[in-house]
Amino acid sequence: MIAVVIVAALASFVWVPFDPTAVNASIRLQGSSSSHILGTDSFGHDVFSVILEGSRATLLVGLLSVAIAAAIGVPIGVCAGMAGKRLGGAVMSANDILQAFPALLIAIIVGAVWGAGIMTAVVALGIGTAAAFARVSRSGTMQVMSREYISAARAAGRGRIFIAWRHVLPNIGGILVVQASVNFAVAVLAEAALSYLGLGTPPPTPSWGRMLQESQTFVFSSSMLVVWPGIAIAWTVLGFNILGDGLRDYFDPRRSR
Repeated sequence: MIAVVIVAALASFVWVPFDPTAVNASIRLQGSSSSHILGTDSFGHDVFSVILEGSRATLLVGLLSVAIAAAIGVPIGVCAGMAGKRLGGAVMSANDILQAFPALLIAIIVGAVWGAGIMTAVVALGIGTAAAFARVSRSGTMQVMSREYISAARAAGRGRIFIAWRHVLPNIGGILVVQASVNFAVAVLAEAALSYLGLGTPPPTPSWGRMLQESQTFVFSSSMLVVWPGIAIAWTVLGFNILGDGLRDYFDPRRSR
């Protein structure tokens, strides 16, 4: 399922049936045909072309926001896990305060203040979901720090940075991959919601969320205009959620190989 979205995004760089930003009022609101597989929208855009190119923004926001969240949350979580209980608990208390605010709410506030844009959505979602990475990283780090080889590394005079890089990060990599997959699904859904509200990907750049917003007026007369971007969003989010569940089972040490 994820491969389909990735292939669509890559293919849109070299080929799309029609220009997804070209307005043609003479063919607006047409149904499926041999020329336009999924029909046209209210501006005369080819829906299939818009969905193809819209997958770029979806994957870009997901990838960059997850990278920002991991870059912020993982170091904080590892440091909190390697620190004492008092200092680590204080860090996690601050982390819980941030996690109490939904990532989408933070993105809406940032978008309303700084204006709509892809990078605004990326930074806001990255900061909003960093708390989840911090919590998962701290939990995994505390489990690793209780192992015998950590005591041996300390006895050999290894510093905290060496232990974190050589022993902690490789052993918590599995749970971080799972968290990244889950966060990617959250970012895809959040980007669509922000674009629907006019705070995400700005026009004329194609976006699945804005396709929903623009087609809601025609939900009864041309209902398929709502169905196609909805299927694209649901397909992508479901794919990453299933991937996260599968990775969680695969990396679970309690399950036999």
